[in-house]
Amino acid sequence: MPLLEFQDIHTYYGSVHALKGISLEVEEGEIVTLLGANGAGKTTTLNTISGLLPPREGQIVFEGQVINGVPAHEIVRLGICQAPEGRKVFSTLTVQENLNMGAYSLGNDRNAIEENRRRVFELFPRLEERKNQVAGTLSGGEQQMLSIGRALMARPKLLMLDEPSLGLAPMLVRAIFETIKEINEGGVTILLVEQNARAALRLADKGYVLETGRIVLSGTAEELMRDERVRKAYLGEE
Repeated sequence: MPLLEFQDIHTYYGSVHALKGISLEVEEGEIVTLLGANGAGKTTTLNTISGLLPPREGQIVFEGQVINGVPAHEIVRLGICQAPEGRKVFSTLTVQENLNMGAYSLGNDRNAIEENRRRVFELFPRLEERKNQVAGTLSGGEQQMLSIGRALMARPKLLMLDEPSLGLAPMLVRAIFETIKEINEGGVTILLVEQNARAALRLADKGYVLETGRIVLSGTAEELMRDERVRKAYLGEE
């Protein structure tokens, strides 16, 4: 049984039909990437899973449980966390306070919170160095680390990353992707939206290509890397 199933999902923004019958599966332990141009429906897919945009039709199934209509904060408790596009850190709070906000679903379990914070600092030593620094004064790369670290504080089974490399220097992009791989090897399933299609496919097990709210291609990462349409549209090859 897949960890996550998206079954014929239709999502709307008011009267705008954003997702038009999307079906996909994420198996436990996988890295799955969503590819597509701006406006294709990638972020909408993540926000629908997160409970921020309830679907009008179809079912979302997580660990065998239908989660349609479950409030977003309860979806976090079930084990789905998202690091949003644009980082969205709490700019007036310190690094440590941001991480504590990510752990709200753990309640007063101080041991779990401390263990999760220790793990985040192992992944991102820079955050430990800056734990008392106000998040708004961090560099873009450090804010991205904080966004991912904050999501990890809730101990997710499924971590959804929306454009983690956006606006970062190439050296930082490599570091972020190496960390995503390390997070996955630590037992966290990853659903990745990423503009850098080549880097995403090198990292992923499989992928789905979205166009105007529909899935037009899917397959293993290797299959998609070889597909002529993907090579032309997303890998910049003739």
